[in-house]
Amino acid sequence: MGFTTKALHSKPIQNDVHGAMRFPIYQSSAFEFEKAEELEAVFKGFKMGHVYTRSSNPTIEALETQIKAISGALGVIATATGMAAISNALFALLKNGDNIITTKYLFGNTLSLFQTLLSDFGVEVRFVDVNNLEEIRSNIDEKTRLLFCESVSNPQLIVPDFEAIKAVLSEHHVPLVVDTTMTPWNIFDAKKHGVDVEIISATKYLSGGGHVLGGLIVDNGTFEWQNHANLAPYCKKFGPNALMARLRKETFRNLGATLTAQSAALLSLGLETLDLRVKRSCENALVVAKHLQTKSEVCRVDYPLLEASRSYENATKQFSGGGAIVTFSLANKKSAYAFLNKLKLIRRGTNIQDNKSLAIAPYHTIYAEYPEEQRLAYELNEGMIRLSVGIEDVEDLIEDMDQALFKEEQAVASDEAASEKPYLLDF
Repeated sequence: MGFTTKALHSKPIQNDVHGAMRFPIYQSSAFEFEKAEELEAVFKGFKMGHVYTRSSNPTIEALETQIKAISGALGVIATATGMAAISNALFALLKNGDNIITTKYLFGNTLSLFQTLLSDFGVEVRFVDVNNLEEIRSNIDEKTRLLFCESVSNPQLIVPDFEAIKAVLSEHHVPLVVDTTMTPWNIFDAKKHGVDVEIISATKYLSGGGHVLGGLIVDNGTFEWQNHANLAPYCKKFGPNALMARLRKETFRNLGATLTAQSAALLSLGLETLDLRVKRSCENALVVAKHLQTKSEVCRVDYPLLEASRSYENATKQFSGGGAIVTFSLANKKSAYAFLNKLKLIRRGTNIQDNKSLAIAPYHTIYAEYPEEQRLAYELNEGMIRLSVGIEDVEDLIEDMDQALFKEEQAVASDEAASEKPYLLDF
Protein backbone atom coordinates (compact mmCIF):
# COMPACT_ATOMS: atom_id res chain seq x y z
CA MET A 1 0.00 0.00 0.00
CA GLY A 2 1.02 3.59 -0.57
CA PHE A 3 1.87 6.09 2.15
CA THR A 4 -1.54 7.72 2.58
CA THR A 5 -3.38 4.39 2.24
CA LYS A 6 -1.30 3.02 5.12
CA ALA A 7 -1.96 6.14 7.18
CA LEU A 8 -5.70 5.80 6.62
CA HIS A 9 -6.09 2.06 6.98
CA SER A 10 -3.44 0.84 9.45
CA LYS A 11 -5.06 -1.27 12.15
CA PRO A 12 -4.58 -0.78 15.89
CA ILE A 13 -3.34 -3.69 17.97
CA GLN A 14 -6.87 -4.08 19.33
CA ASN A 15 -10.00 -2.77 17.65
CA ASP A 16 -12.40 -0.63 19.62
CA VAL A 17 -15.07 -2.76 21.29
CA HIS A 18 -17.81 -0.63 19.70
CA GLY A 19 -16.28 -0.63 16.23
CA ALA A 20 -15.60 3.11 16.17
CA MET A 21 -14.05 4.12 12.83
CA ARG A 22 -11.99 6.79 14.62
CA PHE A 23 -9.99 5.19 17.43
CA PRO A 24 -11.33 6.57 20.74
CA ILE A 25 -9.51 8.86 23.13
CA TYR A 26 -8.89 6.90 26.31
CA GLN A 27 -8.95 9.72 28.84
CA SER A 28 -7.80 7.67 31.81
CA SER A 29 -4.68 7.73 33.94
CA ALA A 30 -4.99 4.09 35.07
CA PHE A 31 -6.58 0.85 33.87
CA GLU A 32 -8.44 -1.87 35.76
CA PHE A 33 -7.77 -5.63 35.61
CA GLU A 34 -10.21 -8.38 36.45
CA LYS A 35 -7.63 -10.45 38.31
CA ALA A 36 -4.52 -9.64 40.31
CA GLU A 37 -2.59 -12.27 38.34
CA GLU A 38 -3.23 -10.39 35.09
CA LEU A 39 -1.94 -7.15 36.57
CA GLU A 40 1.23 -8.92 37.75
CA ALA A 41 1.75 -10.46 34.30
CA VAL A 42 1.57 -7.06 32.61
CA PHE A 43 3.95 -5.49 35.12
CA LYS A 44 6.45 -8.31 34.55
CA GLY A 45 6.14 -8.07 30.78
CA PHE A 46 4.63 -11.52 30.24
CA LYS A 47 1.37 -10.08 28.88
CA MET A 48 0.53 -7.00 26.84
CA GLY A 49 -1.63 -4.41 28.51
CA HIS A 50 -1.90 -0.84 29.75
CA VAL A 51 -1.40 -0.11 33.43
CA TYR A 52 -0.76 3.63 33.69
CA THR A 53 -0.87 6.26 30.94
CA ARG A 54 2.56 7.65 31.83
CA SER A 55 3.95 4.38 30.45
CA SER A 56 1.36 3.51 27.79
CA ASN A 57 -2.19 4.23 26.72
CA PRO A 58 -4.43 2.65 24.02
CA THR A 59 -4.84 5.92 22.07
CA ILE A 60 -1.10 6.62 22.12
CA GLU A 61 -0.39 3.01 21.19
CA ALA A 62 -2.74 3.35 18.19
CA LEU A 63 -0.71 6.35 16.98
CA GLU A 64 2.58 4.50 17.45
CA THR A 65 1.18 1.51 15.53
CA GLN A 66 0.06 3.81 12.72
CA ILE A 67 3.56 5.30 12.48
CA LYS A 68 5.17 1.86 12.43
CA ALA A 69 2.90 0.93 9.52
CA ILE A 70 3.84 3.92 7.36
CA SER A 71 7.56 4.02 8.26
CA GLY A 72 8.44 0.33 8.44
CA ALA A 73 10.05 0.93 11.83
CA LEU A 74 10.78 -1.76 14.40
CA GLY A 75 9.51 0.35 17.28
CA VAL A 76 8.04 3.79 18.02
CA ILE A 77 7.62 5.74 21.25
CA ALA A 78 5.57 8.95 21.31
CA THR A 79 6.67 11.68 23.72
CA ALA A 80 5.32 15.00 24.93
CA THR A 81 7.53 17.14 22.64
CA GLY A 82 10.32 16.87 20.12
CA MET A 83 12.87 17.94 22.73
CA ALA A 84 11.52 15.21 25.03
CA ALA A 85 12.19 12.70 22.25
CA ILE A 86 15.80 13.88 21.97
CA SER A 87 16.44 13.87 25.72
CA ASN A 88 14.80 10.46 26.25
CA ALA A 89 16.83 8.90 23.43
CA LEU A 90 20.06 10.37 24.78
CA PHE A 91 19.39 9.20 28.34
CA ALA A 92 18.76 5.69 27.01
CA LEU A 93 21.94 5.58 24.94
CA LEU A 94 24.44 7.47 27.13
CA LYS A 95 26.06 7.39 30.52
CA ASN A 96 28.74 9.37 32.35
CA GLY A 97 32.07 9.21 30.53
CA ASP A 98 30.62 8.61 27.06
CA ASN A 99 30.93 10.94 24.10
CA ILE A 100 28.82 11.78 21.07
CA ILE A 101 29.69 13.25 17.69
CA THR A 102 27.52 15.99 16.29
CA THR A 103 27.56 19.27 14.36
CA LYS A 104 27.22 22.89 15.38
CA TYR A 105 24.50 23.29 12.74
CA LEU A 106 21.54 22.33 14.91
CA PHE A 107 18.24 23.78 16.04
CA GLY A 108 18.93 26.29 18.83
CA ASN A 109 17.35 24.31 21.69
CA THR A 110 19.08 21.09 20.64
CA LEU A 111 22.38 22.94 20.52
CA SER A 112 21.74 24.37 23.98
CA LEU A 113 20.99 20.89 25.34
CA PHE A 114 24.25 19.56 23.94
CA GLN A 115 26.34 22.48 25.17
CA THR A 116 24.96 22.59 28.70
CA LEU A 117 23.08 19.62 30.15
CA LEU A 118 25.08 16.85 28.49
CA SER A 119 28.34 18.20 29.84
CA ASP A 120 26.74 18.57 33.27
CA PHE A 121 25.99 14.83 33.15
CA GLY A 122 29.55 13.97 32.15
CA VAL A 123 29.01 13.39 28.43
CA GLU A 124 31.53 14.90 26.02
CA VAL A 125 30.15 16.46 22.85
CA ARG A 126 32.48 16.51 19.84
CA PHE A 127 31.51 18.95 17.10
CA VAL A 128 32.55 18.09 13.55
CA ASP A 129 31.68 18.80 9.94
CA VAL A 130 29.33 15.89 9.29
CA ASN A 131 30.12 15.96 5.58
CA ASN A 132 33.83 15.50 6.34
CA LEU A 133 34.13 11.74 6.72
CA GLU A 134 37.75 11.78 7.86
CA GLU A 135 36.89 14.26 10.61
CA ILE A 136 34.11 11.94 11.78
CA ARG A 137 36.42 8.93 11.70
CA SER A 138 39.18 10.68 13.66
CA ASN A 139 36.74 11.66 16.44
CA ILE A 140 35.43 8.14 17.06
CA ASP A 141 36.87 6.17 19.97
CA GLU A 142 35.80 3.35 22.27
CA LYS A 143 33.53 5.72 24.23
CA THR A 144 31.63 7.10 21.22
CA ARG A 145 27.98 6.05 21.55
CA LEU A 146 26.25 7.84 18.66
CA LEU A 147 26.42 10.45 15.92
CA PHE A 148 23.59 12.98 15.94
CA CYS A 149 22.62 15.40 13.17
CA GLU A 150 19.56 16.75 11.39
CA SER A 151 18.34 15.58 7.99
CA VAL A 152 18.28 19.26 7.00
CA SER A 153 19.89 21.65 9.47
CA ASN A 154 17.61 24.37 10.81
CA PRO A 155 18.07 27.11 9.59
CA GLN A 156 21.32 26.60 7.63
CA LEU A 157 19.75 23.94 5.36
CA ILE A 158 22.80 21.67 5.26
CA VAL A 159 22.04 18.12 4.12
CA PRO A 160 24.44 15.31 5.16
CA ASP A 161 25.28 12.29 3.00
CA PHE A 162 23.76 9.68 5.29
CA GLU A 163 24.89 6.54 3.52
CA ALA A 164 28.48 7.78 3.49
CA ILE A 165 28.31 8.67 7.19
CA LYS A 166 26.72 5.31 8.02
CA ALA A 167 29.55 3.48 6.24
CA VAL A 168 32.09 5.15 8.53
CA LEU A 169 30.03 4.57 11.67
CA SER A 170 29.49 0.90 10.82
CA GLU A 171 33.23 0.31 11.01
CA HIS A 172 33.06 1.21 14.70
CA HIS A 173 29.54 -0.01 15.62
CA VAL A 174 28.23 3.51 16.26
CA PRO A 175 24.52 4.22 15.61
CA LEU A 176 23.36 7.09 13.41
CA VAL A 177 20.68 9.16 15.17
CA VAL A 178 19.01 11.82 13.02
CA ASP A 179 16.38 14.46 13.68
CA THR A 180 14.24 13.97 10.57
CA THR A 181 11.57 16.51 11.48
CA MET A 182 12.25 18.56 8.34
CA THR A 183 11.89 15.56 6.01
CA PRO A 184 9.00 13.21 6.89
CA TRP A 185 8.80 9.65 5.58
CA ASN A 186 6.97 10.47 2.36
CA ILE A 187 9.92 12.54 1.06
CA PHE A 188 12.83 10.79 2.85
CA ASP A 189 13.18 7.07 3.51
CA ALA A 190 15.60 7.44 6.41
CA LYS A 191 15.79 3.70 7.04
CA LYS A 192 16.84 3.04 3.44
CA HIS A 193 19.60 5.63 3.70
CA GLY A 194 21.21 4.27 6.85
CA VAL A 195 19.52 6.16 9.70
CA ASP A 196 19.22 3.87 12.73
CA VAL A 197 17.13 6.05 15.03
CA GLU A 198 14.89 8.93 13.97
CA ILE A 199 13.96 11.78 16.29
CA ILE A 200 10.90 13.75 15.20
CA SER A 201 9.07 16.79 16.46
CA ALA A 202 5.48 15.72 15.79
CA THR A 203 4.51 19.31 16.59
CA LYS A 204 5.53 20.22 13.06
CA TYR A 205 4.37 18.35 9.93
CA LEU A 206 2.38 15.66 11.75
CA SER A 207 0.26 18.26 13.50
CA GLY A 208 0.13 20.62 10.55
CA GLY A 209 -2.29 22.99 12.18
CA GLY A 210 0.10 24.06 14.93
CA HIS A 211 -2.42 22.93 17.55
CA VAL A 212 -0.59 20.19 19.45
CA LEU A 213 2.87 19.34 20.83
CA GLY A 214 4.45 15.92 20.40
CA GLY A 215 7.62 13.98 19.69
CA LEU A 216 8.64 10.56 18.35
CA ILE A 217 11.54 8.17 18.86
CA VAL A 218 11.66 5.75 15.93
CA ASP A 219 13.94 2.70 15.97
CA ASN A 220 14.33 1.55 12.37
CA GLY A 221 15.66 -1.84 13.44
CA THR A 222 18.91 -1.42 11.49
CA PHE A 223 21.42 -1.28 14.36
CA GLU A 224 22.59 -4.36 16.25
CA TRP A 225 22.25 -3.18 19.82
CA GLN A 226 24.44 -5.96 21.19
CA ASN A 227 27.32 -3.88 19.80
CA HIS A 228 26.33 -0.85 21.90
CA ALA A 229 28.00 -0.93 25.33
CA ASN A 230 25.04 0.57 27.18
CA LEU A 231 22.37 -1.61 25.55
CA ALA A 232 24.17 -4.93 25.24
CA PRO A 233 22.72 -6.17 28.58
CA TYR A 234 19.18 -5.52 27.30
CA CYS A 235 19.83 -7.53 24.13
CA LYS A 236 20.16 -10.71 26.19
CA LYS A 237 16.49 -10.43 27.16
CA PHE A 238 14.89 -8.26 24.49
CA GLY A 239 17.01 -8.88 21.39
CA PRO A 240 16.54 -6.26 18.64
CA ASN A 241 13.99 -4.45 20.85
CA ALA A 242 16.71 -3.49 23.34
CA LEU A 243 16.39 0.27 22.81
CA MET A 244 12.60 0.25 22.97
CA ALA A 245 12.70 -1.95 26.07
CA ARG A 246 15.10 0.31 27.93
CA LEU A 247 12.99 3.33 27.05
CA ARG A 248 9.71 1.68 28.05
CA LYS A 249 10.96 0.10 31.24
CA GLU A 250 13.36 2.78 32.44
CA THR A 251 14.11 6.04 30.66
CA PHE A 252 10.78 7.04 29.15
CA ARG A 253 8.75 5.64 32.04
CA ASN A 254 10.90 7.33 34.67
CA LEU A 255 11.32 10.75 33.02
CA GLY A 256 7.57 11.07 32.51
CA ALA A 257 7.52 13.14 29.31
CA THR A 258 4.35 11.45 28.10
CA LEU A 259 2.17 12.47 25.18
CA THR A 260 -1.46 13.03 26.13
CA ALA A 261 -4.20 10.85 24.67
CA GLN A 262 -5.87 13.91 23.14
CA SER A 263 -2.63 14.92 21.43
CA ALA A 264 -2.16 11.39 20.11
CA ALA A 265 -5.62 11.45 18.55
CA LEU A 266 -4.95 14.79 16.86
CA LEU A 267 -1.57 13.61 15.52
CA SER A 268 -3.19 10.45 14.19
CA LEU A 269 -5.68 12.61 12.32
CA GLY A 270 -2.84 14.74 10.96
CA LEU A 271 -1.05 11.67 9.58
CA GLU A 272 -3.96 11.00 7.25
CA THR A 273 -3.32 14.18 5.24
CA LEU A 274 0.45 14.42 5.83
CA ASP A 275 1.45 13.42 2.30
CA LEU A 276 -0.91 15.93 0.70
CA ARG A 277 0.23 18.79 2.92
CA VAL A 278 3.96 18.02 2.66
CA LYS A 279 3.90 17.81 -1.12
CA ARG A 280 2.00 21.11 -1.36
CA SER A 281 4.37 22.96 0.98
CA CYS A 282 7.43 21.53 -0.83
CA GLU A 283 6.07 22.66 -4.19
CA ASN A 284 5.30 26.09 -2.79
CA ALA A 285 8.72 26.41 -1.15
CA LEU A 286 10.59 25.73 -4.39
CA VAL A 287 8.49 28.29 -6.27
CA VAL A 288 9.05 30.87 -3.52
CA ALA A 289 12.80 30.20 -3.42
CA LYS A 290 13.15 30.62 -7.18
CA HIS A 291 11.10 33.82 -7.05
CA LEU A 292 13.31 35.29 -4.33
CA GLN A 293 16.40 34.52 -6.42
CA THR A 294 15.21 37.03 -9.02
CA LYS A 295 15.03 39.95 -6.56
CA SER A 296 18.03 42.26 -6.30
CA GLU A 297 17.02 43.34 -2.80
CA VAL A 298 17.63 39.78 -1.55
CA CYS A 299 21.30 39.13 -0.80
CA ARG A 300 21.15 35.36 -0.54
CA VAL A 301 18.57 32.58 -0.91
CA ASP A 302 18.93 28.95 0.13
CA TYR A 303 16.70 25.94 -0.39
CA PRO A 304 18.02 22.38 -0.76
CA LEU A 305 16.53 21.87 -4.23
CA LEU A 306 17.97 25.06 -5.70
CA GLU A 307 20.83 24.15 -8.03
CA ALA A 308 22.95 26.87 -6.42
CA SER A 309 22.56 25.31 -2.96
CA ARG A 310 25.54 23.46 -1.49
CA SER A 311 23.04 20.79 -0.40
CA TYR A 312 21.60 20.24 -3.88
CA GLU A 313 23.53 17.04 -4.64
CA ASN A 314 22.78 15.34 -1.32
CA ALA A 315 19.18 16.55 -1.29
CA THR A 316 18.34 15.34 -4.81
CA LYS A 317 20.05 12.01 -4.12
CA GLN A 318 18.15 11.33 -0.90
CA PHE A 319 14.91 13.33 -0.88
CA SER A 320 11.87 13.49 -3.14
CA GLY A 321 11.07 16.98 -1.82
CA GLY A 322 13.09 19.82 -0.35
CA GLY A 323 10.98 20.51 2.72
CA ALA A 324 9.10 23.62 3.77
CA ILE A 325 11.96 25.90 4.89
CA VAL A 326 13.45 28.64 2.72
CA THR A 327 16.07 30.96 4.17
CA PHE A 328 17.06 34.27 2.65
CA SER A 329 18.97 37.32 3.76
CA LEU A 330 18.29 41.01 3.39
CA ALA A 331 20.85 43.75 3.85
CA ASN A 332 20.58 44.14 7.63
CA LYS A 333 18.30 43.93 10.65
CA LYS A 334 16.40 47.07 9.66
CA SER A 335 15.52 45.62 6.28
CA ALA A 336 14.61 42.26 7.76
CA TYR A 337 12.32 43.79 10.37
CA ALA A 338 10.73 46.10 7.82
CA PHE A 339 9.92 43.04 5.72
CA LEU A 340 8.54 41.07 8.67
CA ASN A 341 6.43 43.97 9.92
CA LYS A 342 4.84 44.57 6.52
CA LEU A 343 3.73 40.99 5.95
CA LYS A 344 -0.06 40.72 5.76
CA LEU A 345 -0.65 37.05 4.98
CA ILE A 346 2.48 35.31 6.25
CA ARG A 347 2.48 35.13 10.06
CA ARG A 348 5.34 36.17 12.34
CA GLY A 349 5.95 33.08 14.49
CA THR A 350 8.51 30.52 15.56
CA ASN A 351 6.94 27.21 14.53
CA ILE A 352 7.78 25.45 11.26
CA GLN A 353 5.85 23.21 8.87
CA ASP A 354 2.52 24.67 9.88
CA ASN A 355 -0.27 24.71 7.28
CA LYS A 356 0.12 28.50 7.44
CA SER A 357 3.31 30.20 6.29
CA LEU A 358 5.46 31.61 9.10
CA ALA A 359 8.49 33.91 9.14
CA ILE A 360 11.08 34.76 11.79
CA ALA A 361 14.55 36.33 12.04
CA PRO A 362 16.52 33.53 13.80
CA TYR A 363 19.61 35.65 14.55
CA HIS A 364 17.56 37.89 16.86
CA THR A 365 15.19 35.28 18.33
CA ILE A 366 15.95 31.56 18.39
CA TYR A 367 19.67 32.19 18.85
CA ALA A 368 19.36 35.43 20.84
CA GLU A 369 21.07 33.90 23.90
CA TYR A 370 24.28 33.24 21.97
CA PRO A 371 27.05 35.86 21.65
CA GLU A 372 27.54 37.46 18.26
CA GLU A 373 30.66 35.48 17.37
CA GLN A 374 28.83 32.20 17.90
CA ARG A 375 25.81 33.29 15.88
CA LEU A 376 28.10 34.22 13.01
CA ALA A 377 29.89 30.88 13.34
CA TYR A 378 26.50 29.17 12.99
CA GLU A 379 26.12 30.95 9.62
CA LEU A 380 23.44 33.32 10.85
CA ASN A 381 23.31 37.01 10.03
CA GLU A 382 21.26 40.00 11.14
CA GLY A 383 19.26 40.13 7.91
CA MET A 384 18.38 36.42 7.72
CA ILE A 385 14.74 35.38 7.44
CA ARG A 386 13.60 31.80 8.00
CA LEU A 387 10.43 31.26 6.03
CA SER A 388 8.33 28.17 6.71
CA VAL A 389 6.21 27.84 3.60
CA GLY A 390 2.66 26.61 4.13
CA ILE A 391 -0.03 25.23 1.86
CA GLU A 392 -1.62 28.52 0.78
CA ASP A 393 -1.98 29.37 -2.90
CA VAL A 394 1.57 30.20 -3.83
CA GLU A 395 0.57 33.27 -5.85
CA ASP A 396 -0.79 34.83 -2.67
CA LEU A 397 2.45 34.14 -0.81
CA ILE A 398 4.51 35.75 -3.55
CA GLU A 399 2.23 38.79 -3.65
CA ASP A 400 2.57 39.21 0.12
CA MET A 401 6.37 38.96 0.03
CA ASP A 402 6.60 41.35 -2.90
CA GLN A 403 4.54 44.02 -1.18
CA ALA A 404 6.61 43.62 2.00
CA LEU A 405 9.96 43.67 0.23
CA PHE A 406 9.65 46.15 -2.54
CA LYS A 407 7.16 48.84 -1.64
CA GLU A 408 8.07 51.97 0.25
CA GLU A 409 9.56 51.00 3.61
CA GLN A 410 7.66 51.82 6.74
CA ALA A 411 9.30 52.86 9.95
CA VAL A 412 11.00 50.09 11.85
CA ALA A 413 10.08 49.66 15.51
CA SER A 414 12.62 50.99 17.95
CA ASP A 415 15.09 48.56 19.50
CA GLU A 416 14.65 50.14 22.90
CA ALA A 417 12.46 47.30 24.18
CA ALA A 418 15.10 44.77 23.25
CA SER A 419 17.71 46.65 25.26
CA GLU A 420 15.64 46.66 28.42
CA LYS A 421 16.48 44.35 31.28
CA PRO A 422 15.08 40.86 30.47
CA TYR A 423 12.44 39.45 32.77
CA LEU A 424 12.00 35.89 34.00
CA LEU A 425 8.70 34.09 33.68
CA ASP A 426 7.39 32.78 36.99
CA PHE A 427 6.89 29.07 36.37
